[in-house]
Amino acid sequence: MTPSPIRLDTALTRLVGVRHPIVQTGMGWVAGPRLVTATARAGGLGILASATMTPGQLQSAVREVKDRTDAPFGVNLRADAGDATERAEIIVKEGVRVASFALAPSRELIVRLKDAGVVVIPSIGARRHAEKVAAWGADAVLVQGGEGGGHTGTVATTVLLPQVVDAVDIPVIAAGGFRDGRGLIAALAFGAAGIAMGTRFLLSSDSTVPDAVKARYLAAGVNDIAVTTKVDGLPHRMLRSDLVTALEHAGRTRSLARALRHAAAFRTVSGLSWPAMIRDGLAMKHGHDLTWSQVLLAANTPMLLKAAMVDGRTDLGVMAAGQVAGLIDDLPSVQELIDRIMAEAGVVLAGVAGAVVS
Repeated sequence: MTPSPIRLDTALTRLVGVRHPIVQTGMGWVAGPRLVTATARAGGLGILASATMTPGQLQSAVREVKDRTDAPFGVNLRADAGDATERAEIIVKEGVRVASFALAPSRELIVRLKDAGVVVIPSIGARRHAEKVAAWGADAVLVQGGEGGGHTGTVATTVLLPQVVDAVDIPVIAAGGFRDGRGLIAALAFGAAGIAMGTRFLLSSDSTVPDAVKARYLAAGVNDIAVTTKVDGLPHRMLRSDLVTALEHAGRTRSLARALRHAAAFRTVSGLSWPAMIRDGLAMKHGHDLTWSQVLLAANTPMLLKAAMVDGRTDLGVMAAGQVAGLIDDLPSVQELIDRIMAEAGVVLAGVAGAVVS
């Protein structure tokens, strides 16, 4: 007999008003209205990815989700973007429940959002960053260990998570390596208030990622997901492919020429002017202590991701992936996925309780 999903009351569910302590992360080109709506309806916290949208597209996406569900959801923002304040105002105006950030937002932006009743949840990869945003008034932090996909660090979740839990007195959401109910209970045991998953939601039937790309993920083993700095100058975890190998062996001149082409292409897609892109580049250069060569390489990322995640070109695009992709072998709906996680969590809890000796 299939076990029924359980309900868990945690600091995360209370903070944002969701039924289950599960977050779908704001993956560029992936976390659009369809995936976010499915997550919200299933009781999790869906996060729209706004970095690959114009402000107008972001407003339309927010309204589309609101038309489809009354459940809470969030929007992910790039704190270093030149129009971050404009995007934050869209969140406030549209009554979005949560603002998440890939980088630490300024103290002033946190205050502005909190004053408007928005829950602020930055993503961090080090204890000191968690301490900083907590001191600035963040409502919670999302902690991603090195197993996580996309831009990532070097410290494993099982080491980083308890560090952060012990360092701050706000809810901590665990990310990096999660896919099932066992992981959820393990995260709670470490002191987290819930888990966040990207790759697991990408590999669902509600994800708009092309089937051919999903097939590449499903075929990957844990050793097929590598970390490279050759795509955009920062450590980036993704599926190993012929393109990634070629990028790693490309000379500096060729890499920079490709970056400039992709920057021009992203300018067209995003609607950003060259001055706006240069301002964003300056912010990125300062925020990550990058050289100008690395900033130019960073222009690779949006269009290389789009080539795979939207256009289905696994030969021309990169496929950001958490290492957990090597353990995933199916494409459930988001509702099926969250129900299954919560049912598994109940079984694990019962097993733990049964092992207790007074």
